[in-house]
Parts: sequence; C-alpha cells; structure tokens
Amino acid sequence: MAYTTVSKSSSFMNTKLFTGSGADNNAITGVGFQPDLIWFKNRSTANDHAWVDSIRGARKAISSNNNTNAVNLNAGQDFDDFNADGFTVDTPSQLNSFNRSGDSIATWNFKAGTAASGATTGSGTAKTYSSSSSSTSGFSIVTYGGNATAGHTIPHGCGSAPKTIIVKKIDGATRDWAVYMNSYGGGTDALFLNSTTGGSTTAGYWNDTAPSSSVFTLGDSDVVNGNGNNYIAYCYSDITGYQKSGGYIGNNSTDGPFCYTGHKPQFLLIKRYGGGSDDWYVFDSKRLGYNPDNKSLRPNTSATEADASGYALEIYSHGFKPRVANSAINASGGTYAYLSIGQTLVGSNDTPSVAR
Repeated sequence: MAYTTVSKSSSFMNTKLFTGSGADNNAITGVGFQPDLIWFKNRSTANDHAWVDSIRGARKAISSNNNTNAVNLNAGQDFDDFNADGFTVDTPSQLNSFNRSGDSIATWNFKAGTAASGATTGSGTAKTYSSSSSSTSGFSIVTYGGNATAGHTIPHGCGSAPKTIIVKKIDGATRDWAVYMNSYGGGTDALFLNSTTGGSTTAGYWNDTAPSSSVFTLGDSDVVNGNGNNYIAYCYSDITGYQKSGGYIGNNSTDGPFCYTGHKPQFLLIKRYGGGSDDWYVFDSKRLGYNPDNKSLRPNTSATEADASGYALEIYSHGFKPRVANSAINASGGTYAYLSIGQTLVGSNDTPSVAR
C-alpha cells in the first residue's frame, strides 16, 4: 500500500461554491486555508474564467478562455483580498465570475505558502523570479522575466519534477496559455489552455527538456520566454495519494477506461491531445450531480456549466472512468492528458487519513 505526505487534502486544495451577492465586501469562508491561487467561474452565465493569485496580488486577474494579458481590477470592485479562511469579493465590474448577483459561482482554491525569490538560471541573461511553493503538496506559483534564450531555467520550488505546468504571459503582445503535461509528447510539447488545438511539438516552449526536481526549462518562444516580458507559472508535481498527472486512451464506450489516481479526485482537468481537437474539461466533487452525472466546466470557453449527460464521468475512491461515447473525453483511440487532485486515502504515518 502506498502512503502519502498529505493526510488532509483540503488543507491544500478545496472547491468552494457560493452564490454571488453583487455587493461589496462579500466574504466567502469555509475554504479551510488562505488560498494562494483562486480560479473562479460563473456557472450560471457565460462569463470569463478569472484567476487571481497571491504572487501578483489581488488586483490582477487573468482569464483562461482567452489570450489577453492581466486585467487590472478597479479598487473596490470584483475581487478584494485573500483571507485566512477564504476570500472577499466586491461589486462586479470587469469580470462577472467574481460576484454577479444571484449567480452560482465555482472556485478552485490552491495553497502554496513558502516564499522565495532570486535570479533565474541556465542560458541567457539571468532574470528575477518570485515564487510561493509547497513541496508537501507539490504546488508552486512562479513569476519570472523572460530572456528569449533557449535553455533558460526557472526554479519552481515543488520539491520534485512538475508533471503539469501552466504558463501565461502577462504583459506585452498577447499570447496563448502554454501547458506542459507529462503524458503529451513525452512531456516536452505544449498544449494551450485557451484553445481546442491538439498542441505544438516545437522545442520553442520547453526546449525538449523535461523539468528537474528544481527547475523547468524554456525554449525561445515569446509565449513562455520573450525578452523583457513577464510570466506567471503554476506548477504541479505528483504526490502519492494526493496529486497525479497522467493520460489514457479512449474507447468510445459508455464503459470507458479506468484511470487509477490513488486518490478520490476532487479536481480533475482533462484535455484530448491526439486524434482530434476538443475543449478542456474540469470536473470536481462538489458541484451537483453524482456518478455518472458529474457536471463539467470548460477552461477554454466562457460557457456555462455543461449538462452532465453529454460528458458523463464517474469518480471513485481511487480514480475515475469516462461513461460516455464521445470525442470530448472518450473518443476511440483518442489520447488524453489529465491532472487530478483529491482526497487522500492514507496518511504518511500508516494510519487512515482525515477524509474531507
């Protein structure tokens, strides 16, 4: 039996649902920690996804469904601050996924925590970086400057090699969200979070180099490494019993392939990368619907929550299984990458974990 360093998964990742009030100082509690990354999506109306993090600060937001740069939020509107047990949202102005009155809002909250800063390494001119990371949960947030030189390396702080990395350019010319996932192209090719495309096999993104336990490596593309531009990266390494990046091959059946994660998925991100182009999908264990009626949202579109019948998926105590015959999550011979984060099954001291 495998054991884990995370005995209570909700201390590091939690899905929080709430109804928008449309008013200032709407304090949302019950997250269980002070989040360092919050990903918001309005389930009721077609509004942009909104990502805020503690490294860039409360007044900066980015949207995974488009390639635009960071939005400077107006003071006293939209998102207010990160709190000890959640966050505060204000009157909606620019992004209605924060607090639109009467709408159902989903948030996925992630905790990092250990601050670091310094100079980047590898090829080219060294640039500054700042990060917040947790080697316990294998998650980090890193801001860094680009230098347009292949072989530029960025310290990530995860403690082990990240298996999923999401990078967004936040200034200058607009560019796509680049995603590294270890099951795609041997982990050296790029997917794009704001797009349905199958990805890119060029070396310009990750320099055909898998991440190490201390750094990830960039190519010379300005999507991830433009000279004088600034970037934000969200990194996830595998943690036994808590967090796993992997892949599967679809069979176009209502009895899809079983994917073993070693935990009960509470957050599940899926993307088809081979055999066709489809949306990204996010499932979680908190929104209404039970196996196989777990509803999905799509990071690359502003669309509302999808009817579960078209994207049926079952969540188990140790993995998940598509229960639908379609291209989105289970095309015959289609290849898929996923990131799963979830409820720990066992603790590192050989005793049952706290189930939350």
